[in-house]
Amino acid sequence: MLDLLTANHSLAVDLLERTSSTARVQEIVQLSLAPAFLLAGIGAIMNVMTNRLIWVANRIERIHELEEEGRAGNAVEDLPALEKRRTYAQSAVMFSTAAALTISVVIALLFVSAFISPRIGTLTAIAWIITMVLLSIGLTLFLLETRTAAVRNRERMRRRHEGN
Repeated sequence: MLDLLTANHSLAVDLLERTSSTARVQEIVQLSLAPAFLLAGIGAIMNVMTNRLIWVANRIERIHELEEEGRAGNAVEDLPALEKRRTYAQSAVMFSTAAALTISVVIALLFVSAFISPRIGTLTAIAWIITMVLLSIGLTLFLLETRTAAVRNRERMRRRHEGN
């Protein structure tokens, strides 16, 4: 990097001029705060999604073990809904991870924009939009997972009521 800067004196001077201003660096840091907070929020949401995914996967595994032992009983009836929930939860985690990755790209682009001449605002905006689309898909899938759980729970409760 140092060789590159010394080889092209005007590039080095240009880079120093662009980044020597504390105010400019401060502005870039401020611009990156919103995406950084979004990244933290996505992480928190993914924690909840992952915990639900782990619970569902463990429940499926436990039912299969009980089935092999011949002690599964009515629990086997839950397997289709649990498989559906697992699919939704896995997809939600994948899309949310992709959203976290693209918001990280947004943050990097904001910082890179201080060091280069070409304007990359359009690229940054596109990355932001992609992040929002991916996050929206992930949250929609998570909504479907929780809705599937709620519907299955209501069915189970209705059967218990009818049985008494």
